[in-house]
Amino acid sequence: MDPAKFSRKLWSARKQLILMLAPLLLLPLLFVAPPKEGKCLYVVLLMAVYWCTEALPLAVTAMLPVCLFPTLGILPSKKVCVQYFLETNFLFLSGLVMASAIEEWGLHRRIALKVLKIVGVKPAWLILGMMITTSFLSMWLSNTATTAMMLPIANAILESLFGNLETLKENCKDKSDPEGDSQAKMHVFPLKKKQMLATEDRPDWTDRSEQNNLEEVRREAQYQMKVWKGFLICIPYAASIGGTATLTGTAPNLILVGQLKSYFPECDLINFGSWFVFAFPLMLLFLILGWIWIAFLYGGLNTRLCISKHDEREATEAKATAVIDEDYKKLGPIKFAEGSIAFFFILFAVLLFTRDPKFVTGWSIFFTKGYVSDAVTGVIIISILFFFPSQRPSLRWWFDSRASNTPYVPLLSWRKAQECVPWNIILLLGGGFAMAKGCEESGLPVWIGKHLQPLAQVPPAVAVILITAFIACFTEFASNTATIIIFLPVIAELAIRVKVNPLYFMIPATTGCSYAFMLPVSTPPNSIAFASGHLMVKDMVKTGFVMNILGILCVSLAMNTWGLHMFNLHIYPDWARPLNASSATVATYTIATTNMTG
Repeated sequence: MDPAKFSRKLWSARKQLILMLAPLLLLPLLFVAPPKEGKCLYVVLLMAVYWCTEALPLAVTAMLPVCLFPTLGILPSKKVCVQYFLETNFLFLSGLVMASAIEEWGLHRRIALKVLKIVGVKPAWLILGMMITTSFLSMWLSNTATTAMMLPIANAILESLFGNLETLKENCKDKSDPEGDSQAKMHVFPLKKKQMLATEDRPDWTDRSEQNNLEEVRREAQYQMKVWKGFLICIPYAASIGGTATLTGTAPNLILVGQLKSYFPECDLINFGSWFVFAFPLMLLFLILGWIWIAFLYGGLNTRLCISKHDEREATEAKATAVIDEDYKKLGPIKFAEGSIAFFFILFAVLLFTRDPKFVTGWSIFFTKGYVSDAVTGVIIISILFFFPSQRPSLRWWFDSRASNTPYVPLLSWRKAQECVPWNIILLLGGGFAMAKGCEESGLPVWIGKHLQPLAQVPPAVAVILITAFIACFTEFASNTATIIIFLPVIAELAIRVKVNPLYFMIPATTGCSYAFMLPVSTPPNSIAFASGHLMVKDMVKTGFVMNILGILCVSLAMNTWGLHMFNLHIYPDWARPLNASSATVATYTIATTNMTG
């Protein structure tokens, strides 16, 4: 058979081949690692292969722990199945339902137009504006809820700029059909920046576009498609980055504080203020570098960013700005339903922030300790949406016999919620939690921790990079909360053994836990963005790989500059005595500054 034809056959059957060959190629893991740890590692890597290649639908791959963990003797099914709808899933669900209510009444359109009016329509500035907004919100709210709130706004902005996504995808194709040529030209971006929200009865400003040839149309559509992907992918990344800036921004930060109190009761260096002073500059640095990378990769960062050029795109952007101003005026005053949704959104955010902010007493003290969580708050608010009226209530209606008996319409119906919530992503998140539970029960992290001992032979600054990279890679396939719970004790023990300040290893590991950018399953924000249907796994892998590298380098820089002096990381402290050590003072161990920085 012709090698070219055979290779095409292999490519067409690639998913079936991966399904069959991956389990066989990973079998040696069962013999090179301890029995239970090896079995868990086998399942983890198998799921990673299937997720990366999409050999199976992502949700189906996420259900593999239900099949494999019990049959391989890693975890009983009753412990596996409960992981698929944990408290975190309810918070995830409440954020999505709130987002669907915003979309139902068009509040996201009003916000989108307002953002467009302020930021302008140049892609790079739009991406930066969305990243700053998302990261700020995620400092105080759940990363999941923030992403779920911002994506509808992003979609409205994208549609206002580029029009219908299906038309855009059609224009990206290489057509030789003359009729297709003329039809594609009719929908080209430079002259259609979406007649957003009100496309009818608008003056046609596509005359110049009709004169473009098909190749120009296709190139422009491909450019628009790249910007579209970059705009969507920046939101979950900014949410993950922003959550690291405050102790309450993400669970691993609070877990660090809790484990410090458990293992090192005398350590009082980490509190809300000290963490913010350390982590906020780190977040800003990473956010700016991430913006530059995403804008460069997806076509938004070019000479039009800073240099005013009188080209066709600039003229089109000016017309698009005029269209946006016109559409914003057409929205008119805020309707009762829009105002109600805005109120409940703000209430949703405020209640989540004030429940138990740690640096002040939250309202959760009025309830039994440990009973009320963020999930409870989210479900309470979204439950109200299903019965709160969408029209302004009036007592006059009850006494006016001539008033029409219009049907009662709540802010959100269950049918609308079912249509808008991607239920398959619930399974995707559950698969990540089940995987993390299997790792914890099997002892895989302990086995991996033993292999970290060689880090004692390398300079501490290099060890920081290796630890951060390892944690960032591991959390790509597991819950960041579970990852940090499993590995912080291992890392603390390693620091004690090599006589390094434990914070020097534990802080980078905690921060690196949030730097999971490569897979949809890595974090709930990634899953929500992927659920939009406009991103592919390869898009996240390509973008996230460089984001991971940038994050690791930023953490290393922070730890060896301002973090070094804030927390006295060059000194081995007295509070770092092992719990079973005698009361004798541990000798002070000073790390050479040259090693810390080099």
